[in-house]
Amino acid sequence: MSLFSSASRLRRIAIPALLLASCALGGCSSIDRLSQIGEQPKLSAIDNPTTQPGYKPVQLPMPKPEVASYNPNSLWRNGSRAFFKDQRAHQIGDLLTVTVNITDKANLSNETQRSRTNSEDSGITDFIGSKTITQANKILPGRILTADSTASSDGKGSVNRTEALQTNVAAVVTQVLPNGNLVVEGKQEIRVNYEIRELIVAGIVRPEDIQSDNTIDSTKIAQARIAYGGRGQIMDVQQPRYGQQVMDVLLPF
Repeated sequence: MSLFSSASRLRRIAIPALLLASCALGGCSSIDRLSQIGEQPKLSAIDNPTTQPGYKPVQLPMPKPEVASYNPNSLWRNGSRAFFKDQRAHQIGDLLTVTVNITDKANLSNETQRSRTNSEDSGITDFIGSKTITQANKILPGRILTADSTASSDGKGSVNRTEALQTNVAAVVTQVLPNGNLVVEGKQEIRVNYEIRELIVAGIVRPEDIQSDNTIDSTKIAQARIAYGGRGQIMDVQQPRYGQQVMDVLLPF
């Protein structure tokens, strides 16, 4: 058997073994990443949010339903916003624009100091004429109890955080709650060269908070879930390797 054929057979055995090892240690996503080397990351397909894995309808305490009242000989109906059709989102499938405007800043500093010193000393100086007895000083203890204790602690903590995010994203109404509130969810992906930026917004909004131009500020979204991140070559370099992440979880020190 020639050396070339042995090396070729060794490669045929080693490559699948390496693929299986990478799949077991780093997840099968590593194989997908290897197949995408030199290519731009693919955008996610546009899917129905309610069909995504893990999707659950929102269930919150609802007030008792109110019976609609109508006034005779009147064009106005209770609950209406205008005489004409309202173009703002109000039913499943409608779109509205969420204005994400996050400017958080926190600067906290705390310090706590504590100190305590205790001392206890008791003894016998002359117990029933012990000084006049020859062997009494050798038998009787000079000190009954002597104890000292010292304790101190010094704790310091500080937080200095600044976050700013300003952007717009279109969201779709995925559910209408019994009280009329809307459950919205929106996702935006932007690819620049070999990096994808993702923005996800979800939460519950009141129809009354939607402005006339069919926009709503992110501060008026209840149970808001806002995620902004990315994936691609830059994020791949910033993330630690799988082995390092496993060691960070398992090592106790």
